[in-house]
Amino acid sequence: MTQNPTLGFLLNDVARLLKKRFEQHTRDIGLTRTQWQTLVYLARCEGASQKQLAEMLEIEPITLARVADKLCEKELVERRPDETDRRINRLYLTELARPLLTELRAHGDATRAEALEGLSAEDRERLYAMLLVMKTNLLGACRSTACE
Repeated sequence: MTQNPTLGFLLNDVARLLKKRFEQHTRDIGLTRTQWQTLVYLARCEGASQKQLAEMLEIEPITLARVADKLCEKELVERRPDETDRRINRLYLTELARPLLTELRAHGDATRAEALEGLSAEDRERLYAMLLVMKTNLLGACRSTACE
């Protein structure tokens, strides 16, 4: 008897396949997944410190430092010293990065369209709403002392 996958496995598979398909769309851009994720997060929170950005990306600060080095070499990101603490570098997008982000967004739109094909607008809204409830529930549970 074939058993349906559990919710966790199904969500993980969908997330993995979304990433894989996006990578197929963007392979000619010449960035690693971590590099384009860094650009996207930085666009949302420009001027973040390297430590803050590493936390957002859920990677080690040393890993982000290497990614930032590569993005600086490609002239997509620049480091600027913090105005109040010289030990901190803040990261900013360069003008070269902005058209690249537009291209990445277009590939993201195409990937999402493929994933959501066959779902009505109403079903899509319900899916997003349900996933947001699940996320909120899990964030709350992780903040409780039981998860610490």
